[in-house]
Amino acid sequence: MQIGIVGKPNTGKSTLFNAITEKEIEAANYPFTTIEPNKGVAFASTECPCRELDVTCDPNNSHCIEGTRYVPINVLDIAGLVPGASEGKGMGNEFLDSIREANALIHVIDAAGNTNKEGEPSENYNPVKDVEFIEEEFTEWMFNLFTENWKSNVKKFRTQDNKLDEFLAKRFSGLGITKQQVRKVLRKVELPEKLREWEDEKIHDFVERLRKESKPMIFAANKADLPGAEENIDRLREAFPEKTFVPTSAAAELSLRNAAEKGKIQYNPGDSDFEAVEELSEKQENGLEKIRENVLEKYGSTGIQELVNRAVFDLLDMIVVYPVEDTTKYSDQKGNVLPDAVLVEKGATPPELAYTIHSDIGDSYTKAVDAKTGRSLGKNYELEEGDIVKIFTN
Repeated sequence: MQIGIVGKPNTGKSTLFNAITEKEIEAANYPFTTIEPNKGVAFASTECPCRELDVTCDPNNSHCIEGTRYVPINVLDIAGLVPGASEGKGMGNEFLDSIREANALIHVIDAAGNTNKEGEPSENYNPVKDVEFIEEEFTEWMFNLFTENWKSNVKKFRTQDNKLDEFLAKRFSGLGITKQQVRKVLRKVELPEKLREWEDEKIHDFVERLRKESKPMIFAANKADLPGAEENIDRLREAFPEKTFVPTSAAAELSLRNAAEKGKIQYNPGDSDFEAVEELSEKQENGLEKIRENVLEKYGSTGIQELVNRAVFDLLDMIVVYPVEDTTKYSDQKGNVLPDAVLVEKGATPPELAYTIHSDIGDSYTKAVDAKTGRSLGKNYELEEGDIVKIFTN
């Protein structure tokens, strides 16, 4: 799974990437700071079963802090986009091409309105204007990709024994779009039975719906602690009630994580406050107090962990399950308790979990058992958040 971070330049994209991955990359207030997508690992957080079971876990592929399990996900910091990118403006084609790898997108907006449509420093810019432009650019790019050599492709479809969903999915195979996603969209749109009768308007509608289905998007209303941001966030929510806007301060999160890493404060991602554990200089104390007053007390957190969690658990509809070998100790063969936290789609079955772990385990799957209750799980059982499962193979 990969989450892509997108947005015009100078919105705090790279700072947000640094904050959620704790990886230093260049962050500057000019267009195209990021040319190749930077890759890192962030963590979605969920309640670990260790508290419910009253055990001490030994995480392997993740980590647990005070009963909260942090599960790794891949993150791409995709270079800044500007209007006209689908036509090649700026480094548009390269940027849009990077989105291929992402399963969902975080669109970072300068909620304070301090950057214009090109990402240049400005004042009192209305961020409502930025909400749709990336979606429009992405849809237009997909439309151009889909309709390229349209007549010859329609002819191939007619002369070959193709199924419509397979043909359409193949046209978007480089974007990681599945036949299931294509089928879901086809059920929602009214299109002529004959492909040669599809007009541009209908194709565009189909492509836009497919983009929303295959690359869902959540919005980071960043720089939420700066003057004017609160009002702009209200404007954004009023203008687009169907979209999700999370007030964030990437700069505040990065400062808190750096202070915690240096042992100055006690702070975990997503916390609503921090506690000084070392004597702070006057400058440090003033800076952290500003974060407390302008971010934590106002919004309840920096918003960064909420943003990651909502992208993973809401947009992508994922849950976390825990495969084990020993159902009495909830451990692997080495005795590690609740060693692995695995992300699967909500509604996934035990055989699908087996394939997620490893293809060989999936191929040799025979049955599964709920480690908490000891009961056998049918092949069609829908896994739930926090399930602990032992998989048997032949």
